[in-house]
Amino acid sequence: MNLRVAIVGCGLIGQKRLNLLPPGSVTVACDTQLDRARKLAAQSPGCVATESFTAAVSSPDVDVVMIATINSALAPLALAAVKSGKHVLVEKPAGISVAELAELEAAARQTGALVRVGYNHRYHPACLKALELFRSGALGPMMFVRGRYGQGGRIGYEKEWRADPKLSGGGELIDQGVHLIDLAGIFLGEFTTVEGHAATYFWKMPVDDNAFLSLRNAAGNTAWLHVSCSEWKNLFSLEIYGRDAKLHWEGLGGSYGLERLTYYKMLPQMGPPETTIYEFPRGDESWKIEMAEFFEDIQLKRTPVPGLQEAKAALTVVEKIYAQAAK
Repeated sequence: MNLRVAIVGCGLIGQKRLNLLPPGSVTVACDTQLDRARKLAAQSPGCVATESFTAAVSSPDVDVVMIATINSALAPLALAAVKSGKHVLVEKPAGISVAELAELEAAARQTGALVRVGYNHRYHPACLKALELFRSGALGPMMFVRGRYGQGGRIGYEKEWRADPKLSGGGELIDQGVHLIDLAGIFLGEFTTVEGHAATYFWKMPVDDNAFLSLRNAAGNTAWLHVSCSEWKNLFSLEIYGRDAKLHWEGLGGSYGLERLTYYKMLPQMGPPETTIYEFPRGDESWKIEMAEFFEDIQLKRTPVPGLQEAKAALTVVEKIYAQAAK
């Protein structure tokens, strides 16, 4: 199936998407800055550059719309694409409220359009291996998850669009935090108890630069999560604890360090566990795998996972934490 793609938002993420798509499959490049759209379009034979999103989604030469814009534009643009009957891959968090995603979900049901949300961390090699071990039963009954995700910002960070709540929907929690919430949910399921707070410690901006979460499912299994943009040295760590074994995923490659998964298997006599380390020095193909799976979803008419249901689950947690912080 040769699907024709429109990329909306021709910045770093839009460029990354283009680089991993088959040559010539991007037929429309759209950006409010026409020069950026033209630059991206020049890399795909026959691709048209436009400032008009309406033109992009109404084009008969487009089957799929990939949206990589500021947070506040994600859901409205995805809604317009879905109403035009286009399938959509929208970057996380897919919107800035659960209500936006519910409206998008209803529209997608009406038109039959499929919507995938870009939680690409699920496709990192360490995560794929962790899921393989988890689904095999190697961890035994689940107990809890502990996660940390942080970066250090940069000069002028407080002046970027991410620091404007009208454009971002929030700070670090809705930025990197949703990734941790999404990943924890894979292992623990729905969180019925949401506690924590979001705070601004360093950056002079009206959104959070740190958030601390304690999430529990109906069985009482807990995810303890911390996200930060005052981490200084970029960090990713996700620990998954079962009664029989523990998994520790560290690093994401690049500035986050070598990606590694350590499997600690508890022995009957306890004491030091049997330890297996998996390292992934070649980097990840998460974006490529994610898009290939979406094209397969379309071919099979299969509901994408992660899709709007998973995105709503993550944003539900975010909204509850922000509501608690507002008090």
